Amino acid sequence: MNKRQNKIISLFQIKHPIIQGGMIWHSGWRLAAAVSNNGGLGLIGAGSMYPDILRENIQKCKAATHRPFGVNVPMLYPNLDEIINIILEESVKIIFTSAGNPKTYTETLQKEGLKVAHVVSSTKFAMKCEDAGVDAIVAEGFEAGGHNGRDETTTFCLIPNVKKQVSKPLIAAGGIALGSQMKAAMLLGADGVQIGSRFAATQEASAHADWKNKIISLNEGDTHLTLKELAPVRMVKNKFFQELEQLYDTGRNAEALKETLGRARAKRGMFEGDLEEGELEIGQVSALIDEILPVEKVFEKLLSEFEAAQLPQW
Repeated sequence: MNKRQNKIISLFQIKHPIIQGGMIWHSGWRLAAAVSNNGGLGLIGAGSMYPDILRENIQKCKAATHRPFGVNVPMLYPNLDEIINIILEESVKIIFTSAGNPKTYTETLQKEGLKVAHVVSSTKFAMKCEDAGVDAIVAEGFEAGGHNGRDETTTFCLIPNVKKQVSKPLIAAGGIALGSQMKAAMLLGADGVQIGSRFAATQEASAHADWKNKIISLNEGDTHLTLKELAPVRMVKNKFFQELEQLYDTGRNAEALKETLGRARAKRGMFEGDLEEGELEIGQVSALIDEILPVEKVFEKLLSEFEAAQLPQW
């Protein structure tokens, strides 16, 4: 890989084209700063933060790293205008948006000097991102943890399809935890990768220790994409997941699903460590993660695996 010509490295002024996913309840200032200090792009996850907590995390991240970092903002956030104002007031230079129309804030943010990336799960929405003028597009396959696309398109099908239709820098997400997977995504047309689950199981992630230990115990098939009636989510099959399945058996009542989800289940599971009653969001690639590491070691492994990955001869 010629780093001088890599679009993601040039766009964000980072050393490696590796972006850390802005995962709720995981992506506080410690994780974002550690990723940025190791040459990637760290993202603070605004989706699980009240406005004052977000401001505190941004300020602490600025103190902990002199390298670029950003904020991930789900556009379904109830205090969205306030969140955007905090990002502008704190002079954050990079924002990743998701779960909404990329046209809503892109032009305004770019006029303030921010680089804007938007997360999508289909080629159709990637093309809308290009029309909206975003600086980069994150194409996320349904292997990814947390909120996901309805089309269930895998990363390895999504990336080459998006690449055919857009010219903006392209970031692959979903199902990437190894350097070999990173190289494969880039061979398919991605300019960089966004990695969530691997960084969830790091010492610097803000999630509960019991949840991190659960991540490294997961096997293939232990997660499932559910809640398509509301917003598709990939989560671990635990007691809470079984409760949702029972609600489906009673007729897929959307209001009952909302009521069950409204009990702070995600915080309860991933931040407070309730592994049975909480919502545990993680990607399929968790089956490949078998140890909790410091971010520095994750980068060492990713980069060494990337360089070692070679096409077999025949």
